[in-house]
Amino acid sequence: MADGSDALLARTVSSIHEIGADVWNALANPPDRPFNPFVAFDFLAALEDSKSVAPEAGWAPMHLVLEETGAVSGIVPLYVKGHSQGEYVFDHHWADAYERAGGRYYPKLVAAAPFTPVPGPRLLAGSRDAQINLAAALRQVSEKLGVSSAHVNFIDAGEQEPLARAGFLPRMGEQFHWFNRGYATFEDFLAALASRKRKAVRRERREAAEGLEIRRLVGDEIEERHWDAFWLFYQDTGARKWGQPYLTRTFFRLIAERMADRLMLIVAERNGAPIAGALNFIGGDTLYGRYWGCTEDAPFLHFELCYYQAIEAAIERGLERVEAGAQGQHKIARGYEPVPTYSAHFIADPGFRKAIADYLDAEREQTGMEIEALKGYVPFRKQP
Repeated sequence: MADGSDALLARTVSSIHEIGADVWNALANPPDRPFNPFVAFDFLAALEDSKSVAPEAGWAPMHLVLEETGAVSGIVPLYVKGHSQGEYVFDHHWADAYERAGGRYYPKLVAAAPFTPVPGPRLLAGSRDAQINLAAALRQVSEKLGVSSAHVNFIDAGEQEPLARAGFLPRMGEQFHWFNRGYATFEDFLAALASRKRKAVRRERREAAEGLEIRRLVGDEIEERHWDAFWLFYQDTGARKWGQPYLTRTFFRLIAERMADRLMLIVAERNGAPIAGALNFIGGDTLYGRYWGCTEDAPFLHFELCYYQAIEAAIERGLERVEAGAQGQHKIARGYEPVPTYSAHFIADPGFRKAIADYLDAEREQTGMEIEALKGYVPFRKQP
């Protein structure tokens, strides 16, 4: 291993159940850091148990386990990928270029929370030394398997250094997050906006709610009829965005059973019938907006369910921020701010690695400039 110790052993397993909930959760969500639902055992196990993640889906679990003197000291949620779908860190053009040059890009390794563009820990370990050893082991596994590359997506900022030490190339992306600056109510948040933006938000909320009842349901308040309706919403959105939905109906049943207290469904009903819904996960300090869909178009309803209701819920719960998914510069006008996201990539072929490194250098500079420029468009009142 990285420190040369014979007491360290790295191995891989084909199912999260081979590790177990207690061991996994102790490393993924220790009590000294805010709970992240997307690295929790119940979330990742539901993906496997529902066959949303499976070899036939192009996501074969191969979780990396690091043991020190017989005890598990680190884990990486790891998958063998036969495509680049469902990752949200886009490398399709890398694959095209490598294969045009005569290489074989797939299979590759991806360390991630599948289908989930949410930053969080990927080197699940109790110490920095264990993180360093995990990063080194991940590179060694990829070299031993002979894959073209290994990708660690949406990492915590603090994981950049141990991955760089293992030869992973840094990449920067961009998302839009809302931050709670001590607001007691949604009106307090509105008061922080410029007058024109404040009026626009109020108008959008008013028009979105016209003729509808909008409710936030948590845990057992989400009934089977709500899940049935939401499954239709999700299928419609998935078919339009990705060609077919990534998640199975069984996945939603399993998280409803296993993670009820971490789920918030914001639903819009017309005459008692659901017409739209947005599913959120409740983290330790963050509300995560994940899936949205509708069967009836209504003005500004997407903004109301996915952004404004989420902000209001976060304020009521005393949460620090809202993360409403990937992309979307239109979020800025609704109070969301541009922030960097990070990933890291090991490229096995030296020539291809040099080309990717040059590309990522230019991309990071461009992304950083874009984030700084977009900060000038946030809708908050200018401070004297």
